[in-house]
Amino acid sequence: MMLNNTALPILILLVPAIASITFKWGNLKLATLISGIIEIFLSLLLYINKPAPGLFFIDNISVFFIFMVTSIYFISSLYSIKYFSQHNTYISNDLFFLLLNLFTISMLFTLEINNFGLMWVGIESTTISSALLIITERNETSLEAAWRYIIIVSAGVTFAFISIILIYYVTGTLTVSTLINSSFKSKFLVLAVAISLMGFGTKSGVFPVHTWLPDAHSEAPSPVSAMFSGVLLPVALYVIYRIYEIYPLKIVYVWIATLSIVMAAIFLIYQDKYKRMFAYSTMENMNIALIGFALGGPGIVGALILLLSHSFSKAGAFYSSGNILRLTKSRKIDDVNGLYKNSPITAIALLFSSFGASGTPPFGSFFGEIIIFFSLYQQHFLVPFILVIISVISVFISINFNVTKMIFGNEKNNSKIEGTMEIIALISSIIPLAIGGYILILMGGLI
Repeated sequence: MMLNNTALPILILLVPAIASITFKWGNLKLATLISGIIEIFLSLLLYINKPAPGLFFIDNISVFFIFMVTSIYFISSLYSIKYFSQHNTYISNDLFFLLLNLFTISMLFTLEINNFGLMWVGIESTTISSALLIITERNETSLEAAWRYIIIVSAGVTFAFISIILIYYVTGTLTVSTLINSSFKSKFLVLAVAISLMGFGTKSGVFPVHTWLPDAHSEAPSPVSAMFSGVLLPVALYVIYRIYEIYPLKIVYVWIATLSIVMAAIFLIYQDKYKRMFAYSTMENMNIALIGFALGGPGIVGALILLLSHSFSKAGAFYSSGNILRLTKSRKIDDVNGLYKNSPITAIALLFSSFGASGTPPFGSFFGEIIIFFSLYQQHFLVPFILVIISVISVFISINFNVTKMIFGNEKNNSKIEGTMEIIALISSIIPLAIGGYILILMGGLI
């Protein structure tokens, strides 16, 4: 009985915490790696043993996000071990893995807890640990990116806190399972849901409160960028969706997300650094998923498929970026040439990651986006539909044009990339293709 109520969710939070205890007297790298493996197993077990609403609220959507977090946590931990063996860092490796564990615990807490106020606490907690992770490779630009991240996100989360206060003022409760099944009607509730989009939207790449995103992704170590893009932004999106369920503002959410997608497409046109390019791609993907959640029904299915594929694609893209930085010592697209000749595995990983991030068939993201686009058209959002389609095509061209420039060429570099780092990037980039293949098999069985 205990297993069905609180034991398993608590255990998911405790495992990274237990791993962190080895900070001063054990092998924290190994403990974190083992923690990641256990967390994936527990997240799968949670799907079978979901607790009844109480202290925790965990449904199929929650489990989906928890699995994404635990998966990218494990892969990033594995990549970090090799990555930091070849990079000078401002903070110790043990402190890095301690912060990584705390960052993960904060996200998992946010996804599990059955209280909007404590969700807010979880999101705010991610800011503290992740800001310190940005300055792992301390330099002037990373410090500036960390400060910008703290200031912008803290301001946004302040607005999110106002939305939480308004929700409690109207309903008298912050229990998630109660509120998403309620029928409260109030102008204050409309205001709360609208404010929450801008408040929590600072963490999920909603325009115009996205401005920390490209800087933080660009300056953070690659495994941290993978965690930011692959799971932090989706976790913030999860909170936005749960608040949206209280009082759906479909038109507002669809139009704000559409504007964000259009702006991401515009920003991508003139990017000259590959990590910033992938950061804006994340902004585009998050807002397509936001449209899916706002539309409901099949749109939610499309959003989940897109987010799952995106988490591995973007992690693979940032792992590949870390490999490229090791090879070229440059963050600029124009400084990377002949990647396939220098490192064919990283080149393939980068290409597959780019395909997955830009919704190329038959990657999983393609099917997720198609479902969302169909729902958008079916619900008669014709102008947003046209704008999103044009923007997605523009994003596809921008990303893949730059990536092909980086991959093909004749420049020879004598630097080498650690083989394990290449394999990790490749595996992560292939998983979205496997997701797409699985969907094709399911479709074949339905025909």
